[in-house]
Amino acid sequence: MATPSATASTHGARDHARAQEGTQVDAMPVLPASSWPAPPEGVPAGDVVWAETVAGGHYTHKVLARGTELRLTDLTGDACAHVLLHSADRPWERLNVADTVKVLWNAYLGAGHLLLSDQGRVLASLVQDTSGRHDALTGTSTLARNTERYGDGTPQSASPAGRELFKLAALKNGLAPRDLPPSVSFFQGVRVDDDGTTRFTGSAGPGKTVTLRAEQDVVVLVVNVPHPLDPRPDYRCGNLGVLAYRARPTAPGDALWNATPEGRRAFLNTADHLTARGIA
Repeated sequence: MATPSATASTHGARDHARAQEGTQVDAMPVLPASSWPAPPEGVPAGDVVWAETVAGGHYTHKVLARGTELRLTDLTGDACAHVLLHSADRPWERLNVADTVKVLWNAYLGAGHLLLSDQGRVLASLVQDTSGRHDALTGTSTLARNTERYGDGTPQSASPAGRELFKLAALKNGLAPRDLPPSVSFFQGVRVDDDGTTRFTGSAGPGKTVTLRAEQDVVVLVVNVPHPLDPRPDYRCGNLGVLAYRARPTAPGDALWNATPEGRRAFLNTADHLTARGIA
């Protein structure tokens, strides 16, 4: 840390700032992403387009091209990745959690699940999952709830709420609070018991991953904060690994395309939309 005298002048502050170039910390983006040293097996290093570690209580965002695969990793067993998706050039088309659950007849996210918009189209597909501890029912934490539980929920505090961080990520993509629907979350599970009780099941442990495939060009907003049903009294959230790389979208004839009648119709709706626009 620089002494106050070292940064008292503009030149001193500039020199101090420039001296930080090349500093590495546990949670930060990798620039350029193609320099990431350990892409998934079978993925050329040059195909990596996003590599970042997101600390607990922080957020990130990116616009991803159709066909890109996004791998999220719970690095410590305490990450909780809350995710929102918007169509990149039509942000009023966005993740609809209710349709994602009801159209596919399944409230529990896992490999083969499709993340749907309210237009009946696929924004992303969940193509790989080693965790099995996710939630499409609860949403993220709020300012009021975090203030009640931890004493503060503002973005600059030690216990920021997920909704408040989503607002910042949205703003950087030209979106407003009204553009933020309920989110899905990965790596901290929730189940519903027979009597309707919502039961928090927690993490499957460190190193677990999920991979999403963008089926349209999408804006991805990711917030890494404790799950709102996490019973632990302290604000606890570990680092989240984010890695995206070039791949290809799901196509007719792929097993995922034809896995269910409802999923096939959602893919057909998506293909019809993209074909009419000259995209596919």
